[in-house]
Amino acid sequence: MKRLLIANRGEIARRILRTAHAMGIATVAVYSDADRDALHVREAGSSFALGCLASADSYLRVDKLLEAARATGADAVHPGYGFLSENVDFAQAVIDAGLIWVGPPPAAIRALGSKSAAKALALAQGVPCLPGYFGADQRDQTFIAEAQRVGFPLMVKAVAGGGGRGMRLVHEPAQLLAALHSARSEALSGFGNGDLLIERALLSPRHVEVQVFADAQGHCIHLGERDCSVQRRHQKIIEESPSPAVSPALRAELGRCAVVLAQAAGYVGAGTVEFLLDDEQDRFAAGPPQGETAPSGGSDPHSGGAPDSRQRREDARGRFYLMEMNTRLQVEHPVTEMITGLDLVEWQLRVARGEPLPLSQEQVRFNGHAIEVRLCAEDEHHTPHTGVVRHFAEPDLSAPGLRFDHALQTGSTVTPHYDAMLGKLIAHAPTRPEAVHRLAHALGSTQVLGLPTNRAFLSACLLHPVFAAGGARIPFLVEHGDALRTSLQATSAAELVAALALAYASQPPTVALPSPHPRHLRLRLGGSVHEWRVQEAGQGRVRVTQGDRVHEAQVSGQRIVLDGTGWSAQAVAVEPSAGVPRWHVQLAGGDLPAGAATELWLDDLGFAPRETAGGASAARELRAPFNGKLIALHVQTGQTVARGAPLLVIESMKLEHTLHAPRDTVIESLNVAPGQQVAPGQLLATFL
Repeated sequence: MKRLLIANRGEIARRILRTAHAMGIATVAVYSDADRDALHVREAGSSFALGCLASADSYLRVDKLLEAARATGADAVHPGYGFLSENVDFAQAVIDAGLIWVGPPPAAIRALGSKSAAKALALAQGVPCLPGYFGADQRDQTFIAEAQRVGFPLMVKAVAGGGGRGMRLVHEPAQLLAALHSARSEALSGFGNGDLLIERALLSPRHVEVQVFADAQGHCIHLGERDCSVQRRHQKIIEESPSPAVSPALRAELGRCAVVLAQAAGYVGAGTVEFLLDDEQDRFAAGPPQGETAPSGGSDPHSGGAPDSRQRREDARGRFYLMEMNTRLQVEHPVTEMITGLDLVEWQLRVARGEPLPLSQEQVRFNGHAIEVRLCAEDEHHTPHTGVVRHFAEPDLSAPGLRFDHALQTGSTVTPHYDAMLGKLIAHAPTRPEAVHRLAHALGSTQVLGLPTNRAFLSACLLHPVFAAGGARIPFLVEHGDALRTSLQATSAAELVAALALAYASQPPTVALPSPHPRHLRLRLGGSVHEWRVQEAGQGRVRVTQGDRVHEAQVSGQRIVLDGTGWSAQAVAVEPSAGVPRWHVQLAGGDLPAGAATELWLDDLGFAPRETAGGASAARELRAPFNGKLIALHVQTGQTVARGAPLLVIESMKLEHTLHAPRDTVIESLNVAPGQQVAPGQLLATFL
């Protein structure tokens, strides 16, 4: 392997580049028109333009990727994750072209890439699965009949793909048909395959997955488990290792089942076997001692078994069930790297070159605790957003135990063509509480301004008492999301500091002489309009009056002291909203929790007519919250709808998002049609 083409983009492309360069392997980046100035393109040894914007016309074009390999002299292809990483036709095409495929054999991808096929193989090997229907008959009436046999609640899942797309939870028979149609549509759009399966749903399980690795010599081991239970829309946002709920005995049994499944499929390379863990009976089962360095278990170094494996199987039986196997490197692989000290991309490249695994099962060691969060371009309601990163600053990565995998820079454009993840921040420490604290503090000092992100929401999740105690399960955000969002609401002090940061973002206050003329600030925060009078008192001192209350502040660059309490503030101007200047401000210090940071979006109404400052027309309009493609209209002009009724569906960043009626109303007009691209703020419908 002399020259490696990375058939991906963003942070995973940069991650692979880092290891390839360390191994002395030349690299080739590919890029779409949207990624022409991306970091992974600049950092690779050479690059090749795929053209176009959409992934379907660039990163998903097998012919273009093979052309790139030929044109640049690449002799190997690494697919990263997502895109074509689990596409059996791409894997075979790479091999047929005489190139090294950095991934499992096509036959293994075929055997495990379908959830239905994987479950059939697992059952044959004695790996526990939930009851369900995995058959070839995809008629709605077949699913309806099988659902009665399986029982409710149940989960509808796309047979192909992953990332939570094509998944729907169904509580009762009346919901099934709509769930089938919606999941099938999303699966067809995302994977080109609308086949589905159904299985009995566990309402409050954990999502625990096992990292496996196999070589071409027939050796297969596991590298422990990751707990990925904190999710939104069936997509992970926090992952950690080890799981707070997995004991050494359970770890050995999970690992044994994962290895058995991989070997049955003839697996080679990195893979992840995902399980649902039902630990309601002992929900806080003891994990490994913090800083555990004992072997991960196994008398047979290639099977993941253990001397007392029979007893361990009996202890664990009935508690976990196979979901699927992902035949690629996972987004969350850094937490495994942090606790094992291994480079999984290096292992992938060595195995692809025909080398045996560097370690046997008993040589694997686990050290401490690692947690990863996925930083995404979305708001606290998990709605995706696009835009330009106006300001970016990393946390202090010289601090021990911190890692930030990303492809961000000031000026980066987040488009609707790819998913919403911007990067991954990972913390490692001797104990879980230390790792949580380290990661929350790092999030507080990370700055991504110019578009909404889930940075503050992730920090609030980490600090929530249920997560801190190790008790988070898949419904965590359903149960605690509203409380988390409430915790992010700014205090009155924070609102005033943000106003000062905005007022002096581009021009500092008078340095020496006071100004006799007060400035009038009129700002909109959310749905409320706030007014202040600001008078400069010289030497950076500012007097602020709101109603009958007077505040004293000292403004010095990004440092603001309000009524004796210090804050740090960063403000950037963003795209105007309906012609009104808009600002994004991030604050830390003050009355916020230690290490935390809050964000506010402010509309400067100083030059806006009074009538535009309110929301009189908002209740009569439905506007697009983000870029996307309108794929369905559920209403027509003149139709009466109830509050919460589905109105239309927009596909953005690989997911379908349904917009609902804000109140009981009548549809006055529809301003868009299915198939049309919509932009943020675009008028979609009006109400009477």
